[in-house]
Amino acid sequence: MSKIILIYLIIINIITFLIFGLDKLFAILKKSRVSEKTLLFLSIIGGCFLELFGMYLFNHKIRKAKFHIVNILFIIIYILVLIYYGKYIATITILGVNNF
Repeated sequence: MSKIILIYLIIINIITFLIFGLDKLFAILKKSRVSEKTLLFLSIIGGCFLELFGMYLFNHKIRKAKFHIVNILFIIIYILVLIYYGKYIATITILGVNNF
């Protein structure tokens, strides 16, 4: 189960990073853009790690406070969940329960 969560987070972060980069490219080319709601949604469902990185790498949406707030808030939430979940898995392993 923990491998599935890790794989999910890796995939959603890569997708979010790529979409964030495409939105910056579309902005430069003056093409149809990805909505801010979509970018924030991707952050909320787990893409917050690479979205924050992409903001600074692509110099995109860095003046928008809501992107900073949402990304940092959800990075903290996901880290706390992973820490809690990791401790839970460690406890189950120590107790010898293999049905997890």
